[in-house]
Parts: sequence; C-alpha cells; structure tokens
Amino acid sequence: MFALTNIFSVFIFGGMGKLLSTTQAAALLGVSVARVQTFIWEGRLTAIKIGRAYAIDEDDLKSVENRKTGRPPDTKAQTKAKAAKKGRKKG
Repeated sequence: MFALTNIFSVFIFGGMGKLLSTTQAAALLGVSVARVQTFIWEGRLTAIKIGRAYAIDEDDLKSVENRKTGRPPDTKAQTKAKAAKKGRKKG
C-alpha cells in the first residue's frame, strides 16, 4: 500500500519525503499508534488521510520529536485540593 502512496506523493503532493504509516511513525517516535493518531487529531502532526489510514511525511515527525513527556506538573491550586481531599475522613 505504501509503495502506491509514495507514487501519489510525487504526483499529487509535490514530491514529499518518505511517507510512513502510523505504525511506522509510532516506532520511530517511541510511542503507541494511538498517541500518533492523537497527535494527528490535535493538529500537532500533519498527515494525509488515504482511505481509512493516515500517511505521514517522515520530515513532519520533527514537529513532535522534542515534545515534553508525561503529565504537566500540578498547579498550586490542584496540589492544595489534593491535600485537602486526603485530609478528609470518611465517616
């Protein structure tokens, strides 16, 4: 399938770089396929939809390579709320 999409990329998309599937992109980024799909849906990673699959230009992986990992740190308000919740007794 991706040999065909590479041919399309030359004629339709002006000769983009190598096109990757979400599985290939996930392997290169070290994340799950679901995370790559989330990047696409959030607009953080450009992709071309071909049928039910996405084709990602290998050069576009740079836009998400240096992302921060993990959850963002809690704000002071969230920390206080968690501490207050822990302090409550069930009764």
